[in-house]
Amino acid sequence: MSMTSRERVKAAIAHEPVDRPPHFITFCPDAREVLMPHIDGDDFEAFVDNDVKPVGGIWWVWDQQEPDWFGMDLPTSPLKAKGFGSFETFYDTVARLSDESDKYLLATIYGSHFEKAYFARGIENFLADMAGEPEFARKLLQRVVDYNMTMLDLLLSAPGVDGVLLGSDWGTQLDLLMSPDVWDEMIRPGEQAEYDLIHSYGKDAWVHSCGQISRLVPRLVEMGLDVLNPIQPECMSLEWLHEEFGDDLAYYGGITTQTVLPFGNPDEVRAEARRVRDLLGRGGTGGGYIFAPSQDLQDDVPAENMLALLEVAKEIP
Repeated sequence: MSMTSRERVKAAIAHEPVDRPPHFITFCPDAREVLMPHIDGDDFEAFVDNDVKPVGGIWWVWDQQEPDWFGMDLPTSPLKAKGFGSFETFYDTVARLSDESDKYLLATIYGSHFEKAYFARGIENFLADMAGEPEFARKLLQRVVDYNMTMLDLLLSAPGVDGVLLGSDWGTQLDLLMSPDVWDEMIRPGEQAEYDLIHSYGKDAWVHSCGQISRLVPRLVEMGLDVLNPIQPECMSLEWLHEEFGDDLAYYGGITTQTVLPFGNPDEVRAEARRVRDLLGRGGTGGGYIFAPSQDLQDDVPAENMLALLEVAKEIP
């Protein structure tokens, strides 16, 4: 069974058999510099050969904020937003990539909801707003979602897009940044609206949240999320995620960037990468897993460990 990259990713998300788990390994610029002298040729993207091709460059940001937005008291000055990037360029890029490659095209957003709200206030102030000024916090979150829905609607009009990666970090290494009840009240409605919009276009909804978010996973499954990232093994049990939700949720990540990748040797990297792949991907052939480290690789990972990770990523179990 030989599959294209797009077929492989779509099958993995649908928990269908794959010839090998698709991989989507991302590098910080400093990590690229570490690896570049060790690759064949000078085409970094071709050497890594990810099955997923991220496409970004359009979204929106807060603009011209007055200092009172970063004070402890509620701000009184207007809050403005502006878009960036070109939808025309985005559409052209997606069309070109659809014609030139067989990659799964993932529109990457990351900081999309909770993060966008606390970017306006600073995280300490916004968490205090959620507890002490909930009406203000709800209004700010709704404003974020309103902007997101318009931008997503335009983004999803590009027919070659296969999925959308949203994101907000809801957890620390130990637990959630807020109670599940507060998440249900303030975060869940907007997230649900965005997932539903993505699904209405026939696309896959991916979400990135760092940290220990185990208490939210059942909710995310109920909401119809397709792919969860980065599933940090220092925070959450991969075994629990697989046993409890492995039939309902695909996972992207899970190979530790805090221990084995930076501090292990290549044999240890291979062993851990295969363990995670076989656990979350049902032996590597049953779908449900996009092979990746739990965060972008940084320059604390030795080149030989990056090469070992890529070796496992490309092997057929």
